[in-house]
Amino acid sequence: MGRVTEGADAVGRALNTALRRVPLEKVPLFRQSFIALLIVLAAVLSATLPWLIVTDAITMWLGVAVAVAALVFAALMARHAELRRWEMLVPAADFVAVGLLRYGTGDQRSVFLPIVLLAVIWVASWPGRRNVLLPLVGTCVTLLLPYLFSSEGRGPSELIRLAFALIVYATVAAAVNELARQAKARLERARAQQHAVERELNRAAVVQQSLLPPDASTLPDAFAVFGACVPAREVGGDFFDWYPTSSGIAVTVGDVMGKGVGAGMIAAAVRSVIRSSVDDGDPAEAFHRASVGLTTSAYDTETQFTTSFHARIDADGGVLWADAGHGLAFIRRAAGGVDRLNSADLPIGVGTAWHRHRSQLDDGDVFVCVSDGVLDLFPVELEALHDLEQLLAATPEPARIVEVVEGLARERERSDDVTVVATTLVPTSVPVRP
Repeated sequence: MGRVTEGADAVGRALNTALRRVPLEKVPLFRQSFIALLIVLAAVLSATLPWLIVTDAITMWLGVAVAVAALVFAALMARHAELRRWEMLVPAADFVAVGLLRYGTGDQRSVFLPIVLLAVIWVASWPGRRNVLLPLVGTCVTLLLPYLFSSEGRGPSELIRLAFALIVYATVAAAVNELARQAKARLERARAQQHAVERELNRAAVVQQSLLPPDASTLPDAFAVFGACVPAREVGGDFFDWYPTSSGIAVTVGDVMGKGVGAGMIAAAVRSVIRSSVDDGDPAEAFHRASVGLTTSAYDTETQFTTSFHARIDADGGVLWADAGHGLAFIRRAAGGVDRLNSADLPIGVGTAWHRHRSQLDDGDVFVCVSDGVLDLFPVELEALHDLEQLLAATPEPARIVEVVEGLARERERSDDVTVVATTLVPTSVPVRP
């Protein structure tokens, strides 16, 4: 029985592979074309090859006619949807056609009986346990049809052989039906999971969209600020923010460990706490407050790991910054050099203390901060950071930096979000807004 099940499984997989490329309404026509071709080929070979037996040519060709008639009906089904509810008539005709072919080509000596297996698989692959019984009835018709023409020379051994054949074909039908049932159940589970994932992604996308800052027009005219966040197929916890301060602007980029709505909620909480520290001049204090907020909350500890870079940039170019395990902030100097701003401080949710640092943004310099998803845009992982610095060195305008990174992100398949923020001081002699 194990071999029969394996054989049925192999046949089923082969047929399913072929059927995937056939439109649904033409599946019966495809199946019947294959069966009719085999029956016609069997009759032609029997009529032309001397070592194949033909005991009743009329019955043999009658079987061919039945198979061809079923093929015509299958073609009509492909054109007329109202006929598809009668699909059972097509494999039913095949059981009769194979029975006639078998009787006309030697009866019990015929080598063409296995053709009936295709009709058995056809019916048994339909959902429902009753479709195990129907192939059994059809096989009985195929095997017992010769008794309508003659009952001579059929002893007990022939009846035992027929009974054993019925058991084998019934086993095949049961195996195929069970495989079809399991395949349908797997498909339904996969569809349900896909719908759940899509709903999760939609909710996460809404959360992530809410984390984007307002238009840069709300910032002081002394700064030109640009940013973009390109979500991956699986929405993550990237966020960026900017807002005016009493002496300039504040810029934040963060990346929450995890995916989906949970990561988005943590990102919203961290962003909100950092924003609430606008009156505190120490960016490290903003991280401390965010850490306390996460520690005392009910959020899942798996998503409490957040890397972030927070900078306060004054109108005179002074940069006061803190880095919580992010390490992907840079100053692109006007002369083309690139300074990386990073520290040994740990991410929010892991570390307990953060330190502030000072840098200077001179005329023509560009401050840039990205998420780690940007590193995935480069072909060699170990050289990604160097490649990013080379890109920055070759791109002096902040708007162009954001445009290039965003373009790379949209061109390539990624598993992580890509976030980039770039800002520079605007010379007072150059108006930025009318």
